[in-house]
Amino acid sequence: MLRPTKHMNPDRSVLALSALLLARLKKSRIASYSSLVEYAIKRSKDGDTLFASALSLMYVLGLVEYRPRTDSFEYMGP
Repeated sequence: MLRPTKHMNPDRSVLALSALLLARLKKSRIASYSSLVEYAIKRSKDGDTLFASALSLMYVLGLVEYRPRTDSFEYMGP
């Protein structure tokens, strides 16, 4: 959820999933789409439903770039 409420669990939000994915991408610098999906599902209860929104948020912020030839994402942050 992008708009949190007082009853929402912060660990089950788009921002939390984005932070998890960014931490993984910082370590390996490049990760395939399928490995990121598996990681999101394994680490978050709502990983499958929030995954697309988390990737969109990271892309809009300029933190990741998609590489279509390898079907992977590359970390572009500092």
